[in-house]
Amino acid sequence: MILGRVAGTVVATQKDERLEGFKLLIVQAVEPDGRLKDSFLVAVDTMGAGNGELVLVVSGSSARMVEGCSDRPVDAAIAGIVDDIDLLPSEGG
Repeated sequence: MILGRVAGTVVATQKDERLEGFKLLIVQAVEPDGRLKDSFLVAVDTMGAGNGELVLVVSGSSARMVEGCSDRPVDAAIAGIVDDIDLLPSEGG
C-alpha cells in the first residue's frame, strides 16, 4: 500500500471504455510523518476522495481487487481515505 495525498485530477476524454465513469486522481506519495515524496501516480478513485485528502493506494493486482475494478485496466486504485496516523516513538531518539 502507498500512503499519499491527492494532488489533482486527470481528465481523459479518450480512454478505454472500461474506465468510463471513473475519476482519475493524481496522488503524491507521503512519508508516514507527513513529508511529501517526489513520486506521483494516477489512481482510480473508488472512495470519493477530494483534493488534499490523505489516501491509501493499492497497486498492481491488488488494485483490481478493489470494488468495481475487476476486469478493468487499473494499476492503482484508492482503497481508503485516512482519518489519522499514529506513529510510535522511535527507539533511542
